[in-house]
Amino acid sequence: MTTLILFNKPFGVLTQFSGSEAERTLKDYIPLPGIYPAGRLDKDSEGLLLLTDDGKLQHRISDPRHKAWKTYWVQVEGTPDATQLEQLCRGVLLNDGLTRPARARHLPEPILWPRDPPIRVRQHIPTTWIELAIHEGRNRQVRRMTAAVGLPTLRLVRVTVGEWRLDGLQPGEYRVTCAVAPPA
Repeated sequence: MTTLILFNKPFGVLTQFSGSEAERTLKDYIPLPGIYPAGRLDKDSEGLLLLTDDGKLQHRISDPRHKAWKTYWVQVEGTPDATQLEQLCRGVLLNDGLTRPARARHLPEPILWPRDPPIRVRQHIPTTWIELAIHEGRNRQVRRMTAAVGLPTLRLVRVTVGEWRLDGLQPGEYRVTCAVAPPA
């Protein structure tokens, strides 16, 4: 039987089970043995992280060749215009090459938990939320994409990975699902 865990990773937590005593890691939240992250989520990012005890499922979820879409709610500095959203949708040239086309749209401010610590606020610069869905996994890709189109990321929350959703999990909470059939 395969175990799959959906975890709402809080801001500032490393996506690993080991680290220095000063760092918060997955071991501080998930006491289950024999599970491993299926992909990663930066320390400065929040939201859905999948973990499993099945190596094939772990590979399938995290391998960009399988094209699992990951959806992020991104609070950016500034207000995106149609040109910036179109750039994100077409693909953005980063220092490691052109990204694959993404899905991007303006997002009404979502109802989320407060971030600890709060984001920086600049009185004369507005912030806006966008929903960005990608199907690759380059290092800090979403942050680099938004910066490349002139919209620095202030807060980044992953809400879906493939068919799995964050639904109802508060930061630090996880849900265990069993009997997940590994994809072919």
